[in-house]
Amino acid sequence: MPAPADAPALVAEGAPRGGLAALCITQTTGWGILYYALPAAVLPISGDTGWEPALVTGAFSAGLLVSAGAGILVGRALDNTGPRTLMIGGSLVGVAALALVALAPVLPLFAAAWLLAGTAPAAVLYQPAFTVITRWYGTGRVRPLTILTLAAGFASTIFAPLTAALSSSIGWRAAFLVLAGLLGLITVPLHARYLNKTWNAGPRRGAGTLDLSSVRAIRRSPEFRRLQGLMVLLCLGLYATTLNIIPLLMEKGASYAAAALGLGLVGAGQVGGRLLFGFIPVRTRLPAITGAAAGAVLLLAALPGPLPVLIAAGILAGAVRGCHTLLQATVVADQWGARNLGTLQGTFAAPLTTVTALAPAAGPAAAVWLGSYTGMAYAMAGVAAVAALMAVLASRGPDSPAR
Repeated sequence: MPAPADAPALVAEGAPRGGLAALCITQTTGWGILYYALPAAVLPISGDTGWEPALVTGAFSAGLLVSAGAGILVGRALDNTGPRTLMIGGSLVGVAALALVALAPVLPLFAAAWLLAGTAPAAVLYQPAFTVITRWYGTGRVRPLTILTLAAGFASTIFAPLTAALSSSIGWRAAFLVLAGLLGLITVPLHARYLNKTWNAGPRRGAGTLDLSSVRAIRRSPEFRRLQGLMVLLCLGLYATTLNIIPLLMEKGASYAAAALGLGLVGAGQVGGRLLFGFIPVRTRLPAITGAAAGAVLLLAALPGPLPVLIAAGILAGAVRGCHTLLQATVVADQWGARNLGTLQGTFAAPLTTVTALAPAAGPAAAVWLGSYTGMAYAMAGVAAVAALMAVLASRGPDSPAR
């Protein structure tokens, strides 16, 4: 994709000692409690209340959609005020929302609590953290971003079993009260201690306050819209397939246990992808990652077996998902620099967050429409292939970046 010649340099403002470690802890905690706790507690919640599991997860998905919209406003606030107050506030909103989830006596209030909870991830999870890392480290951001996402990758490993254990021993309501307390006790002090109160300013550092005219010009540019559309297609193709890999593998003859192992190894593949991301040259990242995504999803669709080969294709798809996370974290700054990054990142990520929230349901819907999960995978391979074609055409443009 083209990079304007006058894009501000990614000048490092400097990370405080211990800042990266603090963000790793808060991201792991935030993802574990705000994202992975509810899926681990669906059955206890449904069994205790009688609410349908689909309605319980639907409330959670609605909260994720709120997060997509809130991310735009959060990005603007992040540019104007710095991260400390914003991310402390996000943590406190998360604490209050989870307490309301625990105390909700009826399903409508439970759903309303998750709508409130949806504003917290926008203020405390990857999008603001990616902006903080980019401002701290400038052009050296890929390594700390990799470390951050690798650490947060253990969120489900830690908090899904913890949530299940708490729900079994003290009940899901008390479990969410405990989780709300942990969220506040862990994240609020670390955000207060290590995050910038305000950003460094001054034209020499390329970091000043929010420039709305520049933001509007970039957001309306064909380059921004093409890049955003490409990433949305990539996200849909990858997530609709990998999040539904269990029924896809079972359709091809795998047992439930083997298919579940396949899903788990998709997660393992993400770790490998994040480790490899920094070795991919910036100029070739978009075509390489989108091409690999189309190939991996096509393999999952076309191969009838054997199971180890299908699982290997799933691991490849997981590796591409790992690269996708870091691509989302870096691609805006690669093209337009660090100034106004919070606002641009929030706008850029909103449709990606929406697609991520809808992908678990989009896969089964496509499977019903097309008659099988294999047909769904073929369709998603086509979606990813369109993204790959867009990336290749952009990389061959006369003004494509040479760095």
